[in-house]
Amino acid sequence: MFKSNRFKYFSAALISVAIWGFFSIPLRNLKSFPSADILYYRIFASLVITWLVILIFRRKHLAEDFTYLKSETRANQLRILKLTLLAGVLITGNWFSFIYAVNEVSLTSAAFAYMVCPLITALGGFFILKEELSTIKLIAIGIAVISILLLAKGSLTDVLWSVFIASLYAFYLIIQRVITRIDKFNMLGVQLLISVILMLPLFLYQHHSLITDVYFWINILVIAVVFTIIPLFLSLYALIGLPSSTLGIIIYINPIVAFAVAFFYFDESINTFQVYAYTLLLAAVIIFNWNILSSLFVKNYNKLKTSSQ
Repeated sequence: MFKSNRFKYFSAALISVAIWGFFSIPLRNLKSFPSADILYYRIFASLVITWLVILIFRRKHLAEDFTYLKSETRANQLRILKLTLLAGVLITGNWFSFIYAVNEVSLTSAAFAYMVCPLITALGGFFILKEELSTIKLIAIGIAVISILLLAKGSLTDVLWSVFIASLYAFYLIIQRVITRIDKFNMLGVQLLISVILMLPLFLYQHHSLITDVYFWINILVIAVVFTIIPLFLSLYALIGLPSSTLGIIIYINPIVAFAVAFFYFDESINTFQVYAYTLLLAAVIIFNWNILSSLFVKNYNKLKTSSQ
């Protein structure tokens, strides 16, 4: 089944990380607002929209998940509950630590975290899930390491924060690979609910008043739907048919797209050094996924050849 549908899962993974590469555009629109408020309302809005979709359009899938959970043993139910709670904690921790790093540590540590994340995900998939890492995949990881070393600048504190932020998201992805029988959109709704429960005390403690600016809410809704719900769901869906290590390496598309957005959209300056480093990252993604890409090229070539005869 994976072989016949792998293009579908691969496309979902590619689209999800490519979307996140454009995240700086709506965030820049909200630069006059506190970053913590953007995070809070992003997750609140995502939760409401996700559960509206589930309750209106996906009640059948919700009922199927309840039926499945009831059919499982008590031990397996408890295992799924623990993994789901842990996933919610990890993704919430990733969001908060990223915002904290941006505000209190350095932008470099926050950005560099998503350079380290794919490596931790790939290695975590290998050691924890026993996913295969072929020679060509190891070569791709080696190329990615070289690129990261080229871009790595800063203090030990920055590096440690980067590893911490990256590890939270990497292990979140690994858990999603383990939970296979629950509908991915329903799983996203539950994880967002856990995230809101975890952050609500902090939100109330800071005595935030409701923001009424229409421009703010338009951008928050765009962020919630386009840059939270859709890419998160696509990444969870991709893990149905892809190893977590594959999705981890595909995440490198994110900084490549973000780099292009900074240069072409925001007219930020770049240097030859950065071009070389990001080109190496792109090469690492292609090499790591060469088996999938080459099989797709062969399949499309055979289709064209057959249709022309």
